[in-house]
Amino acid sequence: MLDRADDSAGSPPTEETELRPVAFRGAGFAPKTGRYASWIALVLALGGWQLAGSTGLVNSLFLPTPVATVNAIYQLALSGALWQHLSWSIMRIGSGWVLGTLAGVIVGFAIGLSSLARSVGITFISALFPIPKIALLPLLILWLGIGEEPKIATIALGVFFSTAISVYSGVDAVPRNLIRMAQSFNVPFHSIVRRVIWPGALPSILAGFRITASIALLLVVSAEMIGAQFGIGAFVLQAGNLMQTDQLLAGVVILSLFGLAVGRLINWLETRLLHWR
Repeated sequence: MLDRADDSAGSPPTEETELRPVAFRGAGFAPKTGRYASWIALVLALGGWQLAGSTGLVNSLFLPTPVATVNAIYQLALSGALWQHLSWSIMRIGSGWVLGTLAGVIVGFAIGLSSLARSVGITFISALFPIPKIALLPLLILWLGIGEEPKIATIALGVFFSTAISVYSGVDAVPRNLIRMAQSFNVPFHSIVRRVIWPGALPSILAGFRITASIALLLVVSAEMIGAQFGIGAFVLQAGNLMQTDQLLAGVVILSLFGLAVGRLINWLETRLLHWR
């Protein structure tokens, strides 16, 4: 039996074995999102939630049904309160995010390109980044007064540190061989930054934008809960104090939809700016 096994193992391949298809194993790891799976899961979750509330398994005072939440959003939209609160929140987020992003991009590139700025900047960023920015709001109110400036400054501070870290991390991740090759061809410094470093760091910068958008949303809600008359955060706090849980949940849903809209916008920016990948 051993001789037969050796003979079969050492025999030349037949035509059948030569034509046997082999599965391709080099496709890489590329998970795909199901086209309908997310919608089916969302419908099932909302249906179970509505069923639990309609049958009395869950007290509607503690967890209003989706229908009650949608109705609360509709009533807020009709009364105009939704647009008033939402406009104030968008103004604060937009102003704080733009200011913090501009400062973070400038400082991040300075740290990534300058030895002196790196030596000084990383020390301060490492020391100040862990501080919860909302804890600085009372101090900012003392410095800037009662108004919109402390809220916008709080958002800008939270956005600044995360942006600066993502920018100089992206600059550090650019392959140095590309920079040396450009320098060997006597390419000016500003052209290297514009044509080599900026495109190479852009994926990390856009990933940082996605993080800072969430940080800005969290900070604006916290700041509005502490000292604001209008805004989604102030509305949620007021609804909670009055035990109007349907309106409270409506505010939470609005915040979620706003975050999804910002995520879609960043996805669009990535598609437009990173088409070369």
